[in-house]
Amino acid sequence: MVRLNSATLSRLPVATPSYDRAGVGVGIAHFGVGGFHRAHQAMYIDRLLERGAAREWGICGIGVMPADRRMRDVLRAQDGLYTLILEHPDGNREARVIGSIVDYRYVPDDPAGTIELLAAPTTRIISMTITEGGYQIRDPASVFGLIVEALARRRDRGVAPPTIVSCDNIEHNGDVARQAVIAHTELLHPGLADWVAEQVRFPCSMVDRITPVTTADIVAGVERDFGIADEWPVVAEAFESWVLENDFADGRPPLEEAGVLLVDDVDPYESMKLRLLNASHQCLCYFAALCGYEMVHDAARDPLLVEFLLAYFDSEAVPTLRPVPGIDLRAYTRELIERFANPGVRDTVARLCAYSSDRIPKWLLPVIRDNLLTGGPIRLASATVASWARYAEAVDERGEPIEVVDNLADSLVPVARAQRRHPTAFIENTALFGDLAQVPRFVEAYGWALDSLHFRGARATLDTLLHAKGASP
Repeated sequence: MVRLNSATLSRLPVATPSYDRAGVGVGIAHFGVGGFHRAHQAMYIDRLLERGAAREWGICGIGVMPADRRMRDVLRAQDGLYTLILEHPDGNREARVIGSIVDYRYVPDDPAGTIELLAAPTTRIISMTITEGGYQIRDPASVFGLIVEALARRRDRGVAPPTIVSCDNIEHNGDVARQAVIAHTELLHPGLADWVAEQVRFPCSMVDRITPVTTADIVAGVERDFGIADEWPVVAEAFESWVLENDFADGRPPLEEAGVLLVDDVDPYESMKLRLLNASHQCLCYFAALCGYEMVHDAARDPLLVEFLLAYFDSEAVPTLRPVPGIDLRAYTRELIERFANPGVRDTVARLCAYSSDRIPKWLLPVIRDNLLTGGPIRLASATVASWARYAEAVDERGEPIEVVDNLADSLVPVARAQRRHPTAFIENTALFGDLAQVPRFVEAYGWALDSLHFRGARATLDTLLHAKGASP
């Protein structure tokens, strides 16, 4: 067995960087170096470096949260290297060591040094995968607080503005990032807002690759199957997609050479991915959990759950989308089922169920709202909201406890447990649902599904939704 670091690359039995990593400069600072970033953006940059391009576009990862301390330690011990294993639906596996992360900063170790890195003229792109909830934090020590401090120094020093790229699953994520930065400038540097609005670029993007959490079994599997001692490898599906608005302030790497689609308008691709892939993950996961499934690929092979997902796609989600250039939406949705059912990925239902309060409002509720406006059907999406409310009671249909992982769990669980006597309690949270609790058509559809989940269970509810005419709103 070989421990992964720069000195051992030549001894590894998998593909490794052939480029000289010592000659790669930092051009991208990335907040949130988790599994997805390492399976996606860092992989694309590694691909360019392997082609002899983008030598000034290496990545410096940045960690802000206490949990990022371990990533610091692992990447430091492994010289920024890690193994990416791609799982193909046919069972084939590809492994490669990724070398594009050439530096890592843990902000609590050196906040001033991190700000200087962000302010450096060589740092031309600041990107982020900070999850949907990370955009709500108003704090000088937050990601956006650090960015604003760096932007103030760049302006004062006459340094060219950077491009700030959000890679999070939020519609119009570039606009959301711009709003977060502007809000922090008003808090920290009120005179900076005009410069930011005029000079800094915030392209929107759509990112897509299913990447489960790295578990001890995955670490052990890399040791067993490839002979590599890697403390934090990443497993992902083979499918990949990155659509990026071609709007940069101070240059960019030749991403199109690595397979990135550069476009003028990302919106149709964003909406497609969020309302189909991300929202259907929500359509699947709570019903799956209540039915007793633990692994996504097992749930995605259940004919009843597959029928539910296909009905959601065809009757409720796709009709809310405008045409997506180059994409056959029907084929895309069928491919999603195949991707979910890939046993090699070993994604967990619990991962999909986590942080629902950050996800449902951004991914699924827009489908409901659009269909309410046009008179379109809402039964299946409303039933998905009800399945979340039922899941949030923190007990499954066998009476076994459910660990509800959510930033709002302490408030959501008690409210969910009160809904048997107060059926609209859960959806009366206006911060999450807006005025939907006042919309009779939604309340009727949601209420029917929640009642059915309580008294008949998940499978019977799905069967009625799909097969019993006139049995639900």
